Amino acid sequence: MADAKVIPFGEEPRSRRAAKGAAAKRARGRGLSSPSPSGSAPESGSGSGSGSGAAAASGPHSLSSVPEQADGVEDDMPDDTPTPEPAEPHATAPGPEDPAGAEAPAESGGGDWDRRLAEGFAFLRRRVTGDYEVDEFGYDKELTDQVLMSLIRPLYANYFRVEVKGIENIPADGGALVVSNHSGTLPLDGLMMQVAVHDNHPAGRHLRLLAADLVFMLPVVNELARKAGHTLACAEDAERLLQRGEIVGVMPEGFKGLGKPFGERYKLQRFGRGGFVSTALRHGVPIVPCSIVGAEEIYPMIGNSKTLARLLGFPYFPITPTFPWLGPLGALPLPTKWTIQFGEPIPTDGYPPEAAEDPMLMFNLTDQVREQIQHTLYKLLVQRRSVFF
Repeated sequence: MADAKVIPFGEEPRSRRAAKGAAAKRARGRGLSSPSPSGSAPESGSGSGSGSGAAAASGPHSLSSVPEQADGVEDDMPDDTPTPEPAEPHATAPGPEDPAGAEAPAESGGGDWDRRLAEGFAFLRRRVTGDYEVDEFGYDKELTDQVLMSLIRPLYANYFRVEVKGIENIPADGGALVVSNHSGTLPLDGLMMQVAVHDNHPAGRHLRLLAADLVFMLPVVNELARKAGHTLACAEDAERLLQRGEIVGVMPEGFKGLGKPFGERYKLQRFGRGGFVSTALRHGVPIVPCSIVGAEEIYPMIGNSKTLARLLGFPYFPITPTFPWLGPLGALPLPTKWTIQFGEPIPTDGYPPEAAEDPMLMFNLTDQVREQIQHTLYKLLVQRRSVFF
C-alpha cells in the first residue's frame, strides 16, 4: 500500500518520478488508486474500459501535461507571494457620490432646523400656557429677545445701517444712566439705541428706556413698550431700576427735541432741571453721554400744525415734504445713515450723599453732560460723508 502514494509533480527528478509512476501503474492494476493531493481528478492507468484507456494513454505524455498547467499557474502566482485581499468598504473615504458622505450635511442641516422648530414650538407653548416671566414693570425678556428685537433689527441693520462706537463705555455690570439727544419727529432713535446696546455690548446687557406719558396712553404701543422694558419717565421708576443694577436710558430733551424744526437739527434743547443727575448721584452710578447722528433727517419737519395737534392731543403735528401729502406712504422714514456713539462715562460715586440736593452741583453736571453730547455731535457731523452714506 505504501507504493500507491502519488508524489506531486515538480518536487522530484523526472527519473525518480518515472520509477514511481511504474509502481503506481502496478498498484492500479491491482485496483488501488490514490487521490491527488492538489484536489484534481484521480489518475488511472491502462485498466479495462474505454474511458480508463483513453484517460491513461501513454503514461509519460499524459502526465507531463498536468505539471505544465500547474507550472503556468505557479509562475503567475508564486507560493511565497501573499494573495491580495480586496479593500474593506470602510477603508476608502466617502467620495462625492458616496451616500454616506452625502448624508452628513443633510443630517446636520436637518438637525438645526429640528432644533429651531422645537424651540419655536416651545416658545409658543409657553405663550399659550402663560409659563413665562415678566418683571414688576411688565418687561418680558424672552419676548423682547426672540420677537421684538428680531422685528426691529432689519430697520437697524439694513435700513439705517447703524454704526456703533464706544460701546465699551457702558459698564459690564451694575447700574448706569445713559443720557442721549432726542430727535427725528418719531422716537425711533430710542429703539435704535436699545438694539445697539442689546446686540453689541460684550456682556449682553439690556437698555431700559424711560418714556413719556403719551407712549403709555396709546393702545397697542402701551403694551409693546412695557414688554420691551420701557417704563414711565419719572424719578421713582428710574431709581428702582438703578437699584437693581439695570442700564437706564433717558432723553432729557423730550418733545422739545423730538419735534423741533429741521432748521434747528443737531442743536440740543434744554435738558430740563437736571433730575436725571440727581437720580445718578443718589445711587452713585456713572452717567454715559450718548450722541446719535442720522435721526434728524428721517422726517424733515418743515412745519407744525398746532390746531391738529390740539385736536388729537399730540404735542405737535409734523408736516414734512412727504407727510401728510402722500398719506401712509409719507410716514416712511428716509434711509439715512446713522452713527451712535457712547462717550466717556462721568462718575458720580465720589460725591457725598447730600450732593443730590445741591442745585449748583446738579446744574454743573447737567451742563457737562449736555456739552459733551453736543461736542460729539459736531465731531460726528464733520466726519460724516453724506446723509445717506
